[in-house]
Amino acid sequence: MKPSTDLFDLIKSLSKSEKRFFKLSSSLQAGDKNYLKIFDAVDKQNEYDEDALKELFKKETFIKHFPSEKNHLYKLILKSLRAYHSDNSVSSILKQEIKNIEILYKKALYPECNKFLTRAKKMAVTHEKFYYLFELLSWEKLLLEEAYEAGEFNKDLDALIREEQDVIEKLNNLAAYHILYSKINYVFRSGGYVRNDIDKSLVEEISHHPLIIGRDTALSRRAATICYYIQGFCATANVDKETATLKFMRVKEILDDNPLIRKDLPKRYIRTLSNLLAIQIDTNQIDEALEMVETMRSFTKKSHFSTEDIEIMVFKSTYLAELRIYEKQGEFDKAIMLVDDIEKGIEASDGKINKEQELLFMFSIASVYFGAGKYKDSLAWLNRVLNDNEPNLRQDIYSYARLFNLVVHYELGNYDLLEYIIKSTFRYLSKRQRDHEMEVMILNYMKRLSRMAGKPEELDIFAEFKNDLSGYLQNSTGQIILEFFNYPVWIESKLEGVSFKEAAKRKYKSVVAM
Repeated sequence: MKPSTDLFDLIKSLSKSEKRFFKLSSSLQAGDKNYLKIFDAVDKQNEYDEDALKELFKKETFIKHFPSEKNHLYKLILKSLRAYHSDNSVSSILKQEIKNIEILYKKALYPECNKFLTRAKKMAVTHEKFYYLFELLSWEKLLLEEAYEAGEFNKDLDALIREEQDVIEKLNNLAAYHILYSKINYVFRSGGYVRNDIDKSLVEEISHHPLIIGRDTALSRRAATICYYIQGFCATANVDKETATLKFMRVKEILDDNPLIRKDLPKRYIRTLSNLLAIQIDTNQIDEALEMVETMRSFTKKSHFSTEDIEIMVFKSTYLAELRIYEKQGEFDKAIMLVDDIEKGIEASDGKINKEQELLFMFSIASVYFGAGKYKDSLAWLNRVLNDNEPNLRQDIYSYARLFNLVVHYELGNYDLLEYIIKSTFRYLSKRQRDHEMEVMILNYMKRLSRMAGKPEELDIFAEFKNDLSGYLQNSTGQIILEFFNYPVWIESKLEGVSFKEAAKRKYKSVVAM
């Protein structure tokens, strides 16, 4: 069985300061430190090689129980990280305070215990940390019991019980919103934009849930951010950009007005900005989009936004946005200049950029190479999408990639191959539970174009293609395809006898001038 890379992955994820803290804390411990030898050896490896480690330590006694030594090191690193980050989050501080309360309570130091409890409760209420607040209320009941036994009756037990019931209600409310969010997120992450009846039904069910359409149903600011985010997500899935903008802006406003909660929910804030950024690009608010890109990148310099996961989110969202902006403007050469930075960023993330994000990058890069007239490069990037078909993830990306693949092969002059690819693509789409009437229309036109390439009838087919496609694009769901490849611009370039780049620039100028 292949050795686990868990220890290697953990060590490679450490920052320089985290490594330094681990070694300093280890130096305070007495006795042999075999784990430090293993740590240093693993840290020097570029890829995990357990056989090389065993060869390196073959004369050491600990190699006989190497798995347990690795496990021991793994736990020590996590312990060190807990200590290093102990003051970095409200949750960490509250955990420490609750532990302090427990220690003081067991030592019967009740007055001191109450001081810690009062301080921790205030923090939990301010940050809406209901799980910790519930635990703190349990300790308060125990302390109240001790006070009664000491003859102190200055606290109201009924008020405490009401407070506990209020916290339980808010916890249940928050949990219910999380469940709804998980459902709408599943719809989008698995299939993308809503196209089939099953997904439409599920989005409809969520968007009309009493917690979503009711007034004052969110019992906390945290719950309100999820409620509005779900509304924005449902609107996005239904391609209602105006409503989506209003809802995501409401999430942003709540978090901006409550910086302590925003500090604790940095991912939700960045996701909200990412959604607003995507809408700005879709609606040709390019100046606003570029400003948003800079705003998002500036956030990674703030302490609570400077974590690796946030930096990866910002990298993904802002670079994809820049690619789309240049693509819209017809500035494909500028977009290509970003490719090296993107590849370096993906490599530096060490596998932490998820599959969906990788697919979007590969598809976008394939599109900009196409726009620049570099069809072989475009095909190379597109093949990376097509050869990595994940059956449970964003099936819309794979479907649109197959359609775009036909256009690339058409430009490469692979007309004989197109016949086979078109049949294959039709079989693929027919197996997917998606409303693919427009996709079939595109397939049929690509079949006709492949047979009439270079002949007088070719332009007539493009003209028909333009008219038929325009009908589908009147529908908002039909416009989704344009986020992956701009077929109208491609058709226009053929009818006008200009490059795709030139047609894209003309289209952008005409839209901006409106």
